[in-house]
Amino acid sequence: MRNLWTPADVADYLGVPTNTIYQWRSRGGGPPGRRLGKHLRFKPDDVEAWFDAQATEVS
Repeated sequence: MRNLWTPADVADYLGVPTNTIYQWRSRGGGPPGRRLGKHLRFKPDDVEAWFDAQATEVS
């Protein structure tokens, strides 16, 4: 099993600020994550699947 990602890891992978990850979660969007006590963690496969499911059209 691969290591779980922190919000900073997800932000680095997606190329967005860490605060964007928290904003997406507060609005009910973004990649699925889980709370482990007070810590937020993401499964890399879930983040990659979420990314792949996003619209591919670039304007």
